[in-house]
Amino acid sequence: MSDSDPKIPAKRTSPDLTIGPIAKTLLLFALPTLGSNILQSLNGSVNAIWVGKILGENALAATSNANLVMFLMFAALFGFGMAATILVGQNYGKGDVDAVRRIMGTAIGLFLGLSVVIAVAGYAFTPQLLHALATPREAEPLALAYLRVIFIAMPASFLTILLMMGLRGTGDAMTPLKWMAVSVMLDSGLNPVLMLGMGPFPRMGIAGSATATAFAGYVSLLGLLIHIYVRDLSVRLRGRELRYLIPDMALARVLMVKGFPMAMQMFLLSGAALIMIGLINREGVVVTAAYGVTQQLWTYIQMPSMAVGAAVSAMAAQNIGANKWDRVGLITRWGVIFSLMLTTGLVALLAVVDRQALGLFLAQNSPAMPIARHIQLIATWSFILFGVTFVLFGTVRANGSVWPPLFILAASVIPFRIGVAMFLRPMLGADAIWLSFPISSLVTMMLAIAYYRWGGWRTMHLVTPPGPVETEHAASATAEPAGRLQPPG
Repeated sequence: MSDSDPKIPAKRTSPDLTIGPIAKTLLLFALPTLGSNILQSLNGSVNAIWVGKILGENALAATSNANLVMFLMFAALFGFGMAATILVGQNYGKGDVDAVRRIMGTAIGLFLGLSVVIAVAGYAFTPQLLHALATPREAEPLALAYLRVIFIAMPASFLTILLMMGLRGTGDAMTPLKWMAVSVMLDSGLNPVLMLGMGPFPRMGIAGSATATAFAGYVSLLGLLIHIYVRDLSVRLRGRELRYLIPDMALARVLMVKGFPMAMQMFLLSGAALIMIGLINREGVVVTAAYGVTQQLWTYIQMPSMAVGAAVSAMAAQNIGANKWDRVGLITRWGVIFSLMLTTGLVALLAVVDRQALGLFLAQNSPAMPIARHIQLIATWSFILFGVTFVLFGTVRANGSVWPPLFILAASVIPFRIGVAMFLRPMLGADAIWLSFPISSLVTMMLAIAYYRWGGWRTMHLVTPPGPVETEHAASATAEPAGRLQPPG
């Protein structure tokens, strides 16, 4: 019989997150994820510096508009990728590696095909997309050249992200970190070479920046695939398992039903951010510049809690799959502790060196400097609360509870972030905008705590059953599949 025969249980090739000391395991799992997030953000920052310094403000505006399109595309992938990650984690914890491969096969087959369709359609309709975004006329030709190449890179980007999320679901955070580092080094290193036409390369301008991203994406994807097969990792497909690339429609529905609310959370936060930017723009260009600089720092402040939350979700999913509910509670508790320690430390550090940190982006005598420091003082500590929420959401999502976090975000972001900013602005001015961040974050955290303590998320399930008929039951939630796991009590 072949190694893909379903009668032979496949061995697990990644760390088992259902055993060992919880605090140490969680921290060691979260740190590589944090490293990947930092590398990704630094890559974007470095590329923006290259484009701005070499090609000027119009090119920078062009990449900003193109990146907005890409963010919306990847926001959708994030939701469905998280659903696949949770399914992978639960089944890996359960010891069902064949189910892990079925999930990854369906996810890859589904989203690789979808990414190709989006890439072709996006390439063809790039002018219409840019027009819909009201891209400045002087930046539109540059954005067109940039975005069309980025669409060519989309299948590689989609598949790479999906594989990395799947690997994290099996407890492997180091492999994604290694290949993220390769991608970042290639992208950042090739950007000026292709834009300026150094050595044997032609001068490509802004298309060179996108070409560097595309080249780095396909090379890192190829390297990641070779790594997966050489190491025989649990997400690989071989022999008869390759048929899993034909999407199982029942399993695809599970991914869609569970992934849609998580994608909507990203769209909700993006929409709220656009509304807030509109309010901030009314305060004048200096205030907008100050807010833009604070956002640069906020990107890094929220990274530890996001990495811890992602690690909690994957680790909790494995332990739910193994029916170790006592560990799930401890994982969540340590996740909250680590998030509080790391984020509070960063916020405190920034309070001490805020002038120096902001000075990386602003001149010390800039009129935006005191405004940026004021924003930091009022709003930055809200990320401490955000970290607690992210961890709690990571745990409840690990058992398939995806709609309540969306409802909680909507109930806090719409009235308490947008509402406070809009209705208190006539009385408090711009301070109403900054105050809306901690107010909405506090409401979100309190609702998340209430749902975690008293909600019904523990009685849900997301473990993939062994057969397509039972998978259909999981998708429709009209019957309990065999092997449904329930917490004690």
